[in-house]
Formats: sequence, structure tokens, C-alpha cells
Amino acid sequence: MHEMSIAMAVVGQVEEAARAGGAHAVTSVRLQVGELAGVVPDALAFCFELACAGTVLEGAELVTETVAAHARCATCPRTWAVGMPPELCCPACDRATDVELLSGRELEILSVRWDDGPAGAHTREPIPEEA
Repeated sequence: MHEMSIAMAVVGQVEEAARAGGAHAVTSVRLQVGELAGVVPDALAFCFELACAGTVLEGAELVTETVAAHARCATCPRTWAVGMPPELCCPACDRATDVELLSGRELEILSVRWDDGPAGAHTREPIPEEA
């Protein structure tokens, strides 16, 4: 299950940023996940909870935003929603040789919300490295 390695990478990056920012506790992490990224959201949420145990992220909420997959044909230049399973053949000219995937493979930390004690909660957007 690669969702565990993704969850551990996200927790590691967020924990590093939270420590650098003086956080006492991370309350939420917002991720952007493309529909073609090969990530099962429920499995990722389960693994995220496990990966957070014993860290400043323990009890943090994971919010995932799905990004629909879109492609563009270089021949005709039509764009379309790829869907699942992916349809990478242009619906207008029926070609698949010059197709560019525009979106759908994203896996990115969008923002992190944490509590740094008496000063209150803060949101950091974005963390520069991708998960």
C-alpha cells in the first residue's frame, strides 16, 4: 500500500515545517490529489491517521481536494475531461498520439493549519516540496 509511504512523507514534511514555525500542534493538512495519482482517498486518510501518531500532527484533520484529469489534443487542439478509467484518445479527432495530460496527477500539500500556543492558530500556504 503506497498510501502509507505518501502519508509518512506528508507527515514528515509538515512536521518539519511545523517545528520551524514553532507549532505546538497541527490541526489540519490540506492536500490536492489528482484523480490519476493512483491514491485511494480512504486508504490515505487511514494511513495519515496512523502516521500522525506520536507527532505534532496527532489528531490533525486531513482534507483532500480531488483534481479532475484533463487532456489536450495537439492535433486539433481540443481539451476534455479524461475520467476514470482514463480516456486518452481525443474525442474530436480520435487520435491518441499527440495528447498532453494537463491535470490529474497532482499530489501536493496546499496548506497546513497549526496552533503555536497563546498566539493562536496559523495557516501556512504552501509548503514548497511536493509530497
